[in-house]
Amino acid sequence: MTRTPDDTSRPVVIGVDSSTQSTKAAVTDAATGALLALGRAPHTVTGTNGTRESDPETWWTALTDAIADALRTAGVSPHQVTGIAVAAQQHGLVVLDAHGRPLRDAPLWNDTRSAPQARALTDTLGAAAWLARTGSVPVASMTATKWRWLRENEPRTADAAAAVRLPHDFLTERLCGQALTDPGDASGTCWYSTADGRYDPVLLDLLELDADLLPKIAPTGSTRAGTLTASAARDLGLPPGIPVAVGTGDNMAAAVGLGLGGAGLLDHPVISLGTSGTVFAATRTRPAAADLAGFAATDGTYLPLACTLNCTLAVDKVAALLGLDREATAPGDGLVVLPYLDGERTPDLPHAAGLLTGLRHDTTRKQILGAAYEGAAFTLLRALDGLLTACGTDPADPAAALRPLRLIGGGARGHAWTETVRRLSGRPVLLPQETELVALGAAALARAAATGEDPVAVSTAWGTGRSRELPPVEADTATWQRIESTLTRATPTLLS
Repeated sequence: MTRTPDDTSRPVVIGVDSSTQSTKAAVTDAATGALLALGRAPHTVTGTNGTRESDPETWWTALTDAIADALRTAGVSPHQVTGIAVAAQQHGLVVLDAHGRPLRDAPLWNDTRSAPQARALTDTLGAAAWLARTGSVPVASMTATKWRWLRENEPRTADAAAAVRLPHDFLTERLCGQALTDPGDASGTCWYSTADGRYDPVLLDLLELDADLLPKIAPTGSTRAGTLTASAARDLGLPPGIPVAVGTGDNMAAAVGLGLGGAGLLDHPVISLGTSGTVFAATRTRPAAADLAGFAATDGTYLPLACTLNCTLAVDKVAALLGLDREATAPGDGLVVLPYLDGERTPDLPHAAGLLTGLRHDTTRKQILGAAYEGAAFTLLRALDGLLTACGTDPADPAAALRPLRLIGGGARGHAWTETVRRLSGRPVLLPQETELVALGAAALARAAATGEDPVAVSTAWGTGRSRELPPVEADTATWQRIESTLTRATPTLLS
């Protein structure tokens, strides 16, 4: 391509959101943070009965397609791109051969086959020891449990592994040829110590995992990992030499996009309503609570997080079974639906199935769907007190009780989700104006890698976390107590 005098007149950065279902690439004005175009490409997820896998090669293909789509739509020259960063779904286990090619499809975060290994690992050291080392207790989502599952069920594949990566590590390495990860995504493995900031040799021995198979840990996700290789540049239609950030996990990038971190907001809770549901906040307090994942953030702070497997996808399934539009809801009115269609992570019930109770002759389909929303929202909000405690905040403090909730993710664009969260929480709700916060957070990492700035300061200056506030409504304590009572009574027999 011939470079014209205008090719670099408007520098842009590319932030990539490689999620469970798709890749999105945000071409973003490097100076203002304005989203110029968003490219998309789908992923394929296979498996039933607890199995959820994807071929990592399709993530790379989707990344190249999404970037091409975004550049074409934005109408910018490839020579205007000054940085790239990837944020991706956490926890997936990518095992590679000596040529960097996957040995098998990657078990994803919502693959629950490793629940027995999670229990065995917890029992071996005890929950307190895991919390002291990693800030988390192993559950089926964590990468360490998936590695143990592979060791026990496919030992030849485990023995043949020349490298072990997380999804974002795999993609970053394809971009720049460097095997690096960041503290945020590494903290979701359960072999990285948030106490020491390194891979834990005791845990690696327990897992029978050689540290040489793992990427080196960079200081932050905005650290420059390297530059775009000639091979990757050919695939992407970009010039080689563009700075590539280390990148991070999707939740950590969303926090950056919201302006959460050391250079921004601390101890402000966020609820993400996506395929999974998460509750998190950036804080300077190192978390170590059994009902939370004690993640690191990508900027040097921490990101305690509770995750549910069943959120928008589960509620949409209920709507489809009922033949209803997802917004065609009414309050549950005596019904309880616990939509644990994929097992559950918070609470830790990997073998659970969905539960419906309270049906009457006059029950309507809209009430059943409304109860599914209530069950999913309750599961997330129930973890909020633990999150605030992990941040060093007393949940009973009236000021904490009125701290607003930021709602992000696809569900935050839905009236039914927003109103259910308001009704069950009794809190003010903030709805960020930008919807692609993971991709925009990754874009801030890309600019920071190119300039050396703090990524949270970048996103704060861009204003990507700007929100409109919905005032609180009276908390629906009757519905809350009904769901809580049902969950307590059903857990020992119906959900375990």
